[in-house]
Amino acid sequence: MATTEQQGDETLQRGYRKTRIGYVTSDKMDKTVVVEVEDRVKHPLYGKVLRKTSKVKAHDEQNAAGTGDRVLIAETRPMSATKRWRVVEILEKAK
Repeated sequence: MATTEQQGDETLQRGYRKTRIGYVTSDKMDKTVVVEVEDRVKHPLYGKVLRKTSKVKAHDEQNAAGTGDRVLIAETRPMSATKRWRVVEILEKAK
C-alpha cells in the first residue's frame, strides 16, 4: 500500500508542464535545436488576430530533429543558460 501512495504523491508533486508545437529553424548545435513557436493573439482594441513568434532552444537527446521539422516541445528544468524546453516527439519531418 505504501508504493501506491508514493506513486500518487509523485504525480501531485510534478505539476503541470507547458507544451508547444513549433518548427525547427536551426539544428547546428549538439543535442540542441532552435524552435520557432507561433502564437495567435487578438489585438485588445482592434480585434485583429496577430501572429507572434518566439524562438526557444530545446534539448534533443538523439539529434533526431532537423531544420523544417514540426516538433512537440515540453517545458523542463533549466538544461543550460538559455535551454528550458525539450523535444518530446517529431510530429512531421521536413520534405
